[in-house]
Amino acid sequence: MAEITLESVQDPGIGVSMKTVVNAAELREVVAGWRRDNLRIALVPTMGALHAGHLSLVDAARRHADRVVVSIFVNPTQFGPEEDLDLYPRTPSEDARRLAETGCDLLFLPTPEVLYPPGHSVTVEPGTAAEGLEGEHRPGHFRGVATVVTLLFNLAQPDVAVFGRKDAQQLAVIEQLVRDLHLPITIVAGETVREDDGLAMSSRNRYLDAAERRAATVLWRSLSGAQRLIAAGERDADLVRARLLEVLTSEPLVRVDYVEVVDTQTFRPVLEITAPVVVPIAVFLGTTRLIDNLALAPASAE
Repeated sequence: MAEITLESVQDPGIGVSMKTVVNAAELREVVAGWRRDNLRIALVPTMGALHAGHLSLVDAARRHADRVVVSIFVNPTQFGPEEDLDLYPRTPSEDARRLAETGCDLLFLPTPEVLYPPGHSVTVEPGTAAEGLEGEHRPGHFRGVATVVTLLFNLAQPDVAVFGRKDAQQLAVIEQLVRDLHLPITIVAGETVREDDGLAMSSRNRYLDAAERRAATVLWRSLSGAQRLIAAGERDADLVRARLLEVLTSEPLVRVDYVEVVDTQTFRPVLEITAPVVVPIAVFLGTTRLIDNLALAPASAE
């Protein structure tokens, strides 16, 4: 991949308030200056192709810090051999324009060679929260996530890092990483941003054709049904799983990868819903894989 230069992502409409850097030394230099001024720093790691969900994370970061760094990096180590690394959308110019308008102070645009220079061999093994679901269905995925997030934490030295709840298991893995490695970083969770019909915003939504996009609303319908069941007093997790599966499979274009009801921290399946849980789902629509979830609590746990 060719190196993305500052000039290639600048636009006359962006203005001068947001700086863009492409290598580690430049990032460290800017961050060191902020540190000297006793400024609080927030990091928002992304893979680009930004939408309103990403921008809401930048807004959250701004509320928790004096300066906001956003990284855009399509991380090769979290993609499996049959996944969509080469096809993953890359829109750096548009992303930069949107970030500048949202209030980002520094955009970090590294190439793979910057984060993984020749000879790089150290990886970060994620904790137990990574063992099921995405960890099982995408072997090595969370090792790649844990490694690149640790690299970005080390380079940006943030006080705060913001991640979205849409990737709920990823959020749990990162919270566990920060806790177990005693990293001096506060993790802030941003709420899932949805389209008007309930579909969670995702960079992969652009892969869907018109029929698949209409069918994708079944994800939200299934989660809403689980929410109503639990709110009505249902405590049998297997019944909730069965209801999720029933709704999802009612849509002919959907192929279910998994449905689950799990503990909010360990992400292990539960049998009885006596405390807050996460209800994660993953489906294929054609060749596009979408994930979503809701955090739900029984009435007695609210």
